[in-house]
Amino acid sequence: MTISHQSGSVDGLGQADVDRLLADDSPMVRADIAGKVAQAFSIGAFGDEERKIGEEIFRRMIHDAAVSVRQALAENLKKSKDLPRDIALSLARDVDAVALPILGGSAVLTDDDLLQLIDRVNHAGKLAIAGREQVSPVVSDKLVSSDDPPVVATLFANPGAVVTGATMERAVARVGSDEQVQGALVRRHDLPITIAEKLVALVSANLRDYLVTHHELPADMAADLIIESRERATTALLPEGSDTYQDSERLVAQLYQNGRLTTSLVFRSLCLGDISFFESSLALLAKLPVVNARLLIHDEGPLGLKAIYAQSKLPAGLYPAFRIAFDTVREVRYDGEAHDRERLVRRVLERMLTRCEDFEPEDLDYLLRKLDQYAGTA
Repeated sequence: MTISHQSGSVDGLGQADVDRLLADDSPMVRADIAGKVAQAFSIGAFGDEERKIGEEIFRRMIHDAAVSVRQALAENLKKSKDLPRDIALSLARDVDAVALPILGGSAVLTDDDLLQLIDRVNHAGKLAIAGREQVSPVVSDKLVSSDDPPVVATLFANPGAVVTGATMERAVARVGSDEQVQGALVRRHDLPITIAEKLVALVSANLRDYLVTHHELPADMAADLIIESRERATTALLPEGSDTYQDSERLVAQLYQNGRLTTSLVFRSLCLGDISFFESSLALLAKLPVVNARLLIHDEGPLGLKAIYAQSKLPAGLYPAFRIAFDTVREVRYDGEAHDRERLVRRVLERMLTRCEDFEPEDLDYLLRKLDQYAGTA
């Protein structure tokens, strides 16, 4: 049984090989052979006796003066499920070049090991732990308690990290102002509604759009955010000459894809004057091209809107309310003066609320609150 450095292979291990390897004066040779032995060990190429010899080599070489030798061990042993835990811990406590592969990849480290290591490793070490293939809830909580925003962001961006709602709450309280943390947290698939609500007030406009299109939010909050998003799209955000209808179609498609295009959201947006959002919603729900949907919706007779509404599968009993809302929005016009949008919305709501027999109670409450919001516009 011999270690063949020149051939690049390990045919087997014996005590003479151990002595020869450790006696070699060249760090480059020791690192090369150590790597080959570690690789063979990791893939299970050794029998029981050879594995014991391999472990002896590792226990000696983790004290090698050359970092390159210890690094070769770490890189080739990080995926080994048979690596003795004491060797893994020794490597994990080494300099970054040696420790990071083990901290980020070794499955033999227990949660207790990781909790203790988090207290002693530096920023790079915490990042490596946060990016592990699997991170338990207790380790996630410990990482959040480090108050290190890049570490917390890496953790939240890791789909293999299990994070409890309480830990997310703590993260929002501690480092929630950090944009990296916000972005990673918003994009988690398991974001609780309570955390989503808190993030609404913290994150940028783009992240609020992501929240409302990908996560469950209270109906009132979702409607307000969609309306705010649409107002931005039709005023400040879109460059001159942009197609606001295309913007509506993209938003509606994203809401629908994530199960957020609710009847109430479509109705409330219409009541606040967003015709293009209403058109795009009915077109998608009725599975019609937007241009065809628009022709039906704006048909001067009574049947066009009724037909596409029926095809959209929105609740039949709410059609009268949608009809009233649509007709009212079309009747009211901008006056061209300052704050004309606010006045238009107020006028629409005032008219709507005089004809509210068919409105759902929760939608009626919402519209009353919006009317109160706009009541101060001249």
